[in-house]
Amino acid sequence: MAGRGRSGDRIEPSFSGRPARDDDEFSLDADDRVITSRSGRSGGSKSPPRRVARQRRREPRERDGGGFFGFLRGVVYWCVVLFIWAGIGVAGLVVYYGSRMPSASTWAIPERPPNVKITAVDGSVIANRGATGGEALSLENMSPYVPEAVIAIEDRRFYSHFGVDPLGLGRAIVTNFAAGHMVQGGSTLTQQLAKNLFLSPERTLERKVQEVLLALWLEQNYTKDQILAMYLNRVFFGSNAYGVEAASRRYFNKSARDVNLGEAAVLAGLLKAPSRLSPARDAEAANARAQLVLAAMREQGFITDSEVKTAMSQTPASAKSYWSGAGHYVADMVMDQLPGLIGDIKEDVIVDTTIDKSLEKKAEQSLVDVLDKEGGKLDASQAALVSIDGTGAIRALVGGRDYATSQFNRAVKAKRQPGSSFKPFVYAAALEKGLTPFSVLNDSPIRIGDWTPENYEKKYNGEVTLATALAKSLNTVAAQLVMYDGPDQVIKLAHRLGIESELQPNASIALGTSEVSLMELTASYAAFMNGGYKATPHVIRRVTTAEGKVLYENTYDSPPRVLSEEIAAQMDTMMMGVIENGTGKSAKIPGWQAAGKTGTTQNSRDALFVGFTSNLTTGVWFGNDDGKPMKKVTGGGLPAKAWKEFMIAAHKGLSPAPLFGNGQLIDNPTNGQPMAEAAPDGEQPVTAEVPRPTTIGGIISGVFGGGENAERYPQAPVRQQRTSQGNGPVPPADVAEGGGPGYEGMVPPGDIGGPQTTSSVQPRRTTLLDLIMGQ
Repeated sequence: MAGRGRSGDRIEPSFSGRPARDDDEFSLDADDRVITSRSGRSGGSKSPPRRVARQRRREPRERDGGGFFGFLRGVVYWCVVLFIWAGIGVAGLVVYYGSRMPSASTWAIPERPPNVKITAVDGSVIANRGATGGEALSLENMSPYVPEAVIAIEDRRFYSHFGVDPLGLGRAIVTNFAAGHMVQGGSTLTQQLAKNLFLSPERTLERKVQEVLLALWLEQNYTKDQILAMYLNRVFFGSNAYGVEAASRRYFNKSARDVNLGEAAVLAGLLKAPSRLSPARDAEAANARAQLVLAAMREQGFITDSEVKTAMSQTPASAKSYWSGAGHYVADMVMDQLPGLIGDIKEDVIVDTTIDKSLEKKAEQSLVDVLDKEGGKLDASQAALVSIDGTGAIRALVGGRDYATSQFNRAVKAKRQPGSSFKPFVYAAALEKGLTPFSVLNDSPIRIGDWTPENYEKKYNGEVTLATALAKSLNTVAAQLVMYDGPDQVIKLAHRLGIESELQPNASIALGTSEVSLMELTASYAAFMNGGYKATPHVIRRVTTAEGKVLYENTYDSPPRVLSEEIAAQMDTMMMGVIENGTGKSAKIPGWQAAGKTGTTQNSRDALFVGFTSNLTTGVWFGNDDGKPMKKVTGGGLPAKAWKEFMIAAHKGLSPAPLFGNGQLIDNPTNGQPMAEAAPDGEQPVTAEVPRPTTIGGIISGVFGGGENAERYPQAPVRQQRTSQGNGPVPPADVAEGGGPGYEGMVPPGDIGGPQTTSSVQPRRTTLLDLIMGQ
């Protein structure tokens, strides 16, 4: 027992008696001893348990690395492992999705959609048209506030990252995780450009990977300034505006070269949500976002506190929901004509027009002034104006009261009855047949078939000269002149002067029952003003590429003669009488000779005044899109007032010049001697009575004398059913005043003073005149 007890303290023998040993000495421990017999030594069988016990006592020391620090080391280890595997997985995805893309050697920046820059005669921009809505600007050409504002709010480390911003991405992840939903994006401007240039807007892992690859490619091939310029010229700003220039003109009606700090902040704020934050949709939201942009710019050191305070007062309160300004009617007209001149538009082009922007603004203002002052009480809601010079160049065009409300161009596309404003063509045709301004006709009741035209005031003046009849717009005289010369001759002359619309060859054409556009009517009057030359209306003067290559240039500098000088001079003087002592007195311009003609249609549905000075020919129309009658509005009323306001403004600062012929009538065109002007109203004409007509139509119809041929007038002309040319329906003929159920004939214009008589008893007669007139 004692031996067993001592065996626990037993000292194992060694080959040396020294208490210590060096590393190079050889010795045996107890564990190294080989036991040959289980019974040979006392306690030999107990050694293994002792070793086990000793080992158990050492276990706590072997686990000294456990606990919290051991757990932490384990977390770090497994995070590293997961990171490595995640890296491998991401690399695999990049390789996979990258392999689905075309070879990088074929990548190229897509061409920006072509822009059409439309300019006025002074080079200023009227509008931009095309898919983008604005031209591309370099960073140097745009306001410096624009790129600074965009960088501050969208990508503050733009000039330091390599196309992808890990810090920004991490910040966005944390912010979105804390908010519980997407509130911040991590894409850089380069990534956004890559998406806009090459990829679809869908949010998928493949698109995101491809976006990163393309961003890296952009950073490798382009400078930071080039990338920023491409981004600002292509990004969507809402309201169909792509690029900062288009957005600036859309919301502020100015170039991006000229935007101030507050406006730049609004533009930069749009990028987060172009539709929701549009100042045209929600000005309050747009301005609130602009304040955040200004704060970001201040934080980045782009602006100072004082500049922030100044910018607070610069942010626009609102913008119209659509393009505004009369110039956009011109821009639409240009875009309609451009393909026919240069074909498909494949690159940026500049269209130089004939428009004078100052005249354009004056024209728009004159219509608005008259409509605001008197339009409401007279039930006139719309107006249009065209002003043309002697060459046919359109200097001002207004297609309606407000382009933002309605984009329909009433000056060009709407066709309506011109009423008595068509009469100058009737008188000019009569002069060509040998009559003169002093030829005398009898203003008395007449009947042409079943049609009995009456004067507007239902009064008759007896014998009058042509000059007096035109000044007073006498319907009976105009109807006689048409029958004297024949409707076909009047139509030929009207087409020769510039009327392009189809005209009906009937007697009532004398009173303007065939529909025409305001633009063609006005351009035709220009032939009277310029001495007898055709004035083809045109608005496009030249088309060039951005590099200056001429693609088109108009050739209207050598117009054909369509009237003799003598007849042009006579017509000018006769139409001067309209303004001096006739129906157009409201159009008098102090210090200037002016000529023109009024026109009013059935029940004042349309009212026109077309007139000219030696500088401009201008036509004005008032009415309603749905054909609703106005309250006794005539061509000498609202249209003449608006015409006068515009023409006075247009001639401000110019020296007065006489009309062609200097306002004098020619007695004998062959000798050119001047003749006295028309006798005052009520006085006897100074010339002998005009010879009776010798045409077949005049002899058979007896229009000029009545007598035994009084019952042989042609049948009343028949009107085709009128269709709407405006933005609303036009009442059918059978509900027009003076008509009624079963009334299928022509509805005469309003210049006819009384109700129209029809006969259902008298049978239609087929006479030689009927055959000649095509009845």
